[in-house]
Amino acid sequence: MENKKDSFILLQNIMVELFEINPDDITPDAHLYEDLDLDSIDAIDMIVQLQKMTDKKITPDQFKSAKTVQDIVNIVDKNQAISLNNIR
Repeated sequence: MENKKDSFILLQNIMVELFEINPDDITPDAHLYEDLDLDSIDAIDMIVQLQKMTDKKITPDQFKSAKTVQDIVNIVDKNQAISLNNIR
């Protein structure tokens, strides 16, 4: 993934596919639990799918502080940056 926009699109696609959420409802400031009606099991499913698609580990500690779609995008982006720095 090249940037946060790519991360957002990936996350949006995962949420549409896994949870049948309307793509128009998935905005950066949408709250995962209040706006999108996700629960803790959904969050685990999303982590697993993100890990599969990015080949990057996302820890529960990273994810438990996520409240919005943008928070998850930032986690994915940060993990991607850490991975790229380890290559150099």
